Amino acid sequence: MKLKKKTFFKIHSWIGIRLSVLFFIVCFSGTLATLSHEMDWLFNPDARAEPQKELAPRNQIMANFGKEYPNAKMTFWMRTDEPYLCDILYKEEGNSKSYVFANPYTGEIQGEAQITFQRFFRDLHYFLFIPFQVGNYLVLVFGFLLLVSLVTALVFYKKWWRKLFELQTGKGPLVFFRSLHRLVGVWSVPFTLLFSITGIWYFLERADIADIGTNANPRAPVVKGLLNGGNKEALDPNDLDYDRAAKIAEAQRPNLKAGDMVPSREASGSIYITGKSDVPLVRQRANRVYLNPKTYEVMQTQKATEIGTVIFINDMADPLHFGNWGGLATKIIWFILGLGISSLILSGIWITLKRKAIKRKKSKQKVMGIWRYINWGVYGVMLFFMYYVIIDRYRVSTFAITIISLGWTVFAALAYYIFVYRLNKVAQKSIA
Repeated sequence: MKLKKKTFFKIHSWIGIRLSVLFFIVCFSGTLATLSHEMDWLFNPDARAEPQKELAPRNQIMANFGKEYPNAKMTFWMRTDEPYLCDILYKEEGNSKSYVFANPYTGEIQGEAQITFQRFFRDLHYFLFIPFQVGNYLVLVFGFLLLVSLVTALVFYKKWWRKLFELQTGKGPLVFFRSLHRLVGVWSVPFTLLFSITGIWYFLERADIADIGTNANPRAPVVKGLLNGGNKEALDPNDLDYDRAAKIAEAQRPNLKAGDMVPSREASGSIYITGKSDVPLVRQRANRVYLNPKTYEVMQTQKATEIGTVIFINDMADPLHFGNWGGLATKIIWFILGLGISSLILSGIWITLKRKAIKRKKSKQKVMGIWRYINWGVYGVMLFFMYYVIIDRYRVSTFAITIISLGWTVFAALAYYIFVYRLNKVAQKSIA
């Protein structure tokens, strides 16, 4: 039995040490993503809105958009669940893409950004900016690894349920941080399990295992009869009647509140509308309405109360994973718990490396070996594609690039200082 528990401990340590850099980036980026909308509110005054009783007509917002950007097209209309945030209109003008902040209460166009905190951290957590789905699967694999790490820890940590308030102090930093690591880990068990299960679900959806991806994401209906006179261009999204579309969508269900809107990008495409209803724990996409952009005829609907199990689970995964199902309060709770799980990775690395520092120094062996280069190699690839995306696609300002670069530099410098420089100092003092 002791050998079995020792084996589980080795597996737990292997995941935390060998995959430390990537593991931390995935967990910490997800933590920041939970409050990324609030970061936009905090750092960008253009994204803020003062809640009022009445919403401005959508057509008024689009008219203001057209006046401000006469040569641009709106490709996606995001109406967030947070009443203190502006609508975000995705703008395309030539080869340039950006985000326009529209006040949903006054209809005013308040500003524009090349990239938002929400988009940056969601992309980072979603696929590390690495293309061709390589980044997607690399991130999603950590759902399995997080579950394995949790299970192995519960096996070798005896009677963990009795140690919810046990924290050892006064016995040196190593004992303290080891005790703190276990304490935070025990309290994080339910949420670690939640994050790992939803992460595994995302993997099954993307890989379309058992047709989960196909069944969870039904295709939009094709509009017939829009190709008038051989015209193969989609109707101008700026000319659509969004108030009418929202009213028709909400009429499909009394409790539905129209949210995001996606105009067609193709001549045979429909207006795609999502919205919130009285069904808890599901995202807006659980309710869908597809309209003919020419006649505004309802082509297809999907109601959260009538969807199948696969679609319901799929539309419930995001609110549970990012904690936005209960508004700002649950997002803050998820953020704090995400920080706790991220700290488990850092404290686990520190505990293991410090314990092995003297042994490694004497034997000239390296704890991570080739995995050190794999971690930092993938980190380098991620940075390369990140800069490529933010410069080529988003065309962000020099100031934004400087801030992003500074953040990554601080991350690398702290990692080197804590886990290389300081631990080598500890080893040298112990040997002396």
